[in-house]
Amino acid sequence: MDKQRSEFALGWKVLLAGFLGTMCGASPLPFNVLGLLFQPLNAEFGWSRAEVSIGITIFGLVASLMAPVFGGAADRFGVRRVALLSLAAFSLSFAALSLTPASLGGFYALWFLVGLIGIGSTPVTWSRAISMWFVANRGLALGLMLLGTSAAGFVVPKIAGYVLQNHGWREIFPVVALLPLLVALPICFFLFREPRADERPAVLSTSDGRLIGKTLKEAMRTRQFWLLLASILLIALAYGGAHIHMIPIVMDHGLNLDSATSMMGVVALGLLCGRIGVGLLLDRYWGPAVAFPVLCLPALACFLLMGTEGTMAILIPAAFLLGFAAGAESDLIAFLAARYFGMAHFGKIYGFLYMPFGIGSAISPIFYGITRDRTGSYDGMLMIAAIMFVVGASLLLMLGRYPDQGRKEEEPHGDAVPA
Repeated sequence: MDKQRSEFALGWKVLLAGFLGTMCGASPLPFNVLGLLFQPLNAEFGWSRAEVSIGITIFGLVASLMAPVFGGAADRFGVRRVALLSLAAFSLSFAALSLTPASLGGFYALWFLVGLIGIGSTPVTWSRAISMWFVANRGLALGLMLLGTSAAGFVVPKIAGYVLQNHGWREIFPVVALLPLLVALPICFFLFREPRADERPAVLSTSDGRLIGKTLKEAMRTRQFWLLLASILLIALAYGGAHIHMIPIVMDHGLNLDSATSMMGVVALGLLCGRIGVGLLLDRYWGPAVAFPVLCLPALACFLLMGTEGTMAILIPAAFLLGFAAGAESDLIAFLAARYFGMAHFGKIYGFLYMPFGIGSAISPIFYGITRDRTGSYDGMLMIAAIMFVVGASLLLMLGRYPDQGRKEEEPHGDAVPA
């Protein structure tokens, strides 16, 4: 109990900054805005849902490929510098989407720019610092940090919906871009940092202050790395499009725009509960055993979302279950990466594990959009997604026990790096 109190007493300011950085960063903001753009972009330019979805796909692919670069930079130059610069750059590039020309190429180029410079404002950076401040409460701390995406789910669709109805779709981008620029950046500038060697939990370091952990090459030689990567990819492919298309999926059931945007708040509530609940369980029980039932829940949600006759009594539980599982997955990536591979090269390893998450989330909306455009229904993709959720969850059960994080003093420090 003393250790728990001491971790939060030392790290609460950094945790608050990580929460706001996550909330206002490139992870949640684009995904909470794009669902509102399908109809106005189709009305103004004639673009289909699949064509519009390619924008977020380009963003996700570029960001995912850059994740190991930004993660490695955080390992080498310090996470504070990388996170703050990327947060400012993301704000400016996201606002630039208001200049979208009547050309799909121009639209895609702007999303390319957002992905190129925005990835450092995602959990790829924030989670490194949090994982270094917290060990006994790492699952809970990561869950609290990732509540930033839940907060964005409550706030951003409402802001964007209001701006859309009163000022048009172009104004959504500069208004939403004020969140990272005026809210997160000033607070993170004063509060966000990595712990000094004397502040760091002892289990993370050798006696001479070097961080313990595997290199990327060592991690890639383990079955745990590839099982994690495959599981993350499957679940991201299943979930990413469901989140982006949640508003039109709900509207296909006969709900109006206000009710559909409110459903994103239900998803955000599920994210919140998933992150807190699963985070607490991860600190007490073997992670894959916690993850398996949680990540199977959205398979049920996919069945509930099928068809066009669903009522609020059906759609609300479906949206909640999807959010609950998504909250758990984001927490799991950082938590399991730290537990199985250590902190010495966490940024680069987490960056590589983030790649399938980002790529899957980026490609998934295209599949959902194509399915809807060609069949007039999302049902076919929802069925496939249900299967991917179950298979992805099952892979985690093969990870095995956590490795010992300690290191004998007589062992060489080949996989330890100076703080």
